[in-house]
Amino acid sequence: MERKRRQWACAAGCAGLMAFGGWASAQEASPPASPSGAGQVVPTAAKRGDPASSTTIRQRLQKQDAQIDAMRHQIDAQVAQLKLMRQQLAQQAADYASLRHAIGVRELDQQRGGNLQTTGAGSPTQPMPSASATQTVAAANPQEVGQAPPKDTRPPEVAPISNQPGVLTPKNSFVLEPSYQFGYSAANQVDLVGYTIIPAILIGLIDIRTVRTTSHTVTLTGRYGITDRLELEVRVPYVWEGSNIVSREVFTGTATNNVLSSSGSGLGDIEATARYQFNDGGADKPYYIGWLRFKSRTGEDPFEVRTDCQTRCLENVTGTGLPLELPTGSGFYSLQPGVTWLLPSDPVVIFGNLSYMYNFERHNVSENLVVGKQFIGNVKVGNVADASIGVGFAMNDKVSLSLGYDQSFIGVTREAGSKVPGSTKVWLGSLLVGGSYRIDSKRTLNFTLGVGVTRDTPDVLMTVRVPMAL
Repeated sequence: MERKRRQWACAAGCAGLMAFGGWASAQEASPPASPSGAGQVVPTAAKRGDPASSTTIRQRLQKQDAQIDAMRHQIDAQVAQLKLMRQQLAQQAADYASLRHAIGVRELDQQRGGNLQTTGAGSPTQPMPSASATQTVAAANPQEVGQAPPKDTRPPEVAPISNQPGVLTPKNSFVLEPSYQFGYSAANQVDLVGYTIIPAILIGLIDIRTVRTTSHTVTLTGRYGITDRLELEVRVPYVWEGSNIVSREVFTGTATNNVLSSSGSGLGDIEATARYQFNDGGADKPYYIGWLRFKSRTGEDPFEVRTDCQTRCLENVTGTGLPLELPTGSGFYSLQPGVTWLLPSDPVVIFGNLSYMYNFERHNVSENLVVGKQFIGNVKVGNVADASIGVGFAMNDKVSLSLGYDQSFIGVTREAGSKVPGSTKVWLGSLLVGGSYRIDSKRTLNFTLGVGVTRDTPDVLMTVRVPMAL
């Protein structure tokens, strides 16, 4: 029994060893489980380098390389497109600057107020436009990208406050400008004839005069453009003046005021002016325009009108010594050079004038008294230096305004080389306000008001002009 038991134990041990060997072999032959636990099995052929599996992987890699190359080409194309857009943007910025300059010196007459068309079609009228005005003009006048608009060398024009316009008449163009000017001045003069014993006590006579003068001047002005930089102008005025003088005569001892009224009318002094533009300005660059004015003495001068007597008249030693009629001209030839400058600075234009009037001396002059001619000799009136400055701006596409100040200095008058008694240097100052309204493309209504700020300056000087481009 013991022997059989041992035999059965050996057989069982051998059978267990064979079963364990079979299980171990089965474990080596089975593939490892998928990391995800999905139960997927990698084919054994892949681990052994199957050619079909390598081809699949190679095809996948080639496909990914092709996609990467396509994306790289797409990025390169986008970079090139961005570079082109930058170049176009830079060109458009340059075109915008050029267009802005051109608008500021030429096209602005169609966007803002002023009297451009009155000095010739196509002339600029106001300072630099706003961005909206620039876009409007650009939309109305489209241009190819990269092509700059033509450069205009003409300065802007403002609502006029003087007789010297800043914009010249274009070549072969003619402008006719009728105008009306009204002036009024009043002055009081007190003459003390006697001597004082103590202050405020006068022994003698007092001559008190109040002078009120009114003037009306109708002028016809014509301007013609010889070239785009040179123009000629002729002004022909017709003058009417009236004066009332209230005075108490000296040496009479009267307590009654006398009123002396006088007037005069007729052709005034005809003027001729030549203007030339020296340079090409632009935005924040000034324009300079030189001019030369010659004034004749076609009007009736102060030596031709009859004058009441005072000390020279034998029949009436107590006369007033005042003219019985008023002159319509100055009585002297004059030559006046000057320069006008304009500085466009968006949205305004700053402008000014400098001039010097030289009055030629007259020889062998005689005064026309009520009793006949009285010889005076050579007469030389004082020369005039003038300076003015102002600023102009537009309110809308039809209306513009200007503000300015004018200062003049007049020298003394001399007879026969000696200063005339009572003649002194005179300073004249005026505050100027100007307005302009565009009626249509060829006509503009201009208004100027001058208010005297010094005693010798006219109290009011109002001018209305209607320039018309023909």
